[in-house]
Amino acid sequence: MERLVASPIFIFSPPRSGSTLLRTVLDSHSEIHAPHELHLSLLAVQTREWNAGRHAERYAEIAIDALGLTLRDLEHLLWDRLLHRQLARSGKRLIVNKTTNEVLTWRRVAECWPGARYIYLVRHPASIAASLARAWEGRVDMDPVGRTVGFVRSMNEARAELPGLTVRYEELTTNPADVARRLCAFLDVPWEPTMTEYGRFGHGPFTRGIGDWSDNIRSGRIQPHRPLPAGDEVPEALREPARSWHYPIETPRPAAATSEPAAC
Repeated sequence: MERLVASPIFIFSPPRSGSTLLRTVLDSHSEIHAPHELHLSLLAVQTREWNAGRHAERYAEIAIDALGLTLRDLEHLLWDRLLHRQLARSGKRLIVNKTTNEVLTWRRVAECWPGARYIYLVRHPASIAASLARAWEGRVDMDPVGRTVGFVRSMNEARAELPGLTVRYEELTTNPADVARRLCAFLDVPWEPTMTEYGRFGHGPFTRGIGDWSDNIRSGRIQPHRPLPAGDEVPEALREPARSWHYPIETPRPAAATSEPAAC
């Protein structure tokens, strides 16, 4: 089925991995629109019965069947139209969709957009879990380590099936210009030095539920990342995930950073 946006770009990453920072860097490019989290996979289509007294008919389902469509097809049309609307309103050429939960439904994304392109943003899994623990402090219903393991598993599955560019959060915060150049080459757009000065541009609201809303991301400056965890700080359940992303388990501790990075 044809798409209004044939080749959208998706950032796949776990939460607390710097995806809001990455999307603001990309959104600072004159040809790239990277809006806040759209939560496409949470937008659903359903039919209702037509009622006349006690009599009910499923006319909508009959109509959809006659068109040769399914509710799944209609949801894909909805998602595509929303991306197209945002892209048209921006006046730019490319659109990036960043919603952390969508890596958990990566097969659905690939089904909807066979021509999509992917940026995989990784961070040390123990750092992700620690950041989740800080964000969820006091919530006994949340398991930061288990949540991180689930995201790493989905990321690895997607990376095995869908080619793309892998970016490390630690490199983004340490050498942002080099990472931005790689991103531009991957997306076939010219390098723009002001991409790393994202505070010079408007990027929509930094609001809970649609990305990071911390003071760090609001600062408009790329903040240093926290030191990588020492070996004894990596939970056993995160050791294999860390290895799968080529993070050393025994890491010398560098000098402490002065602030918590903008990571969502």
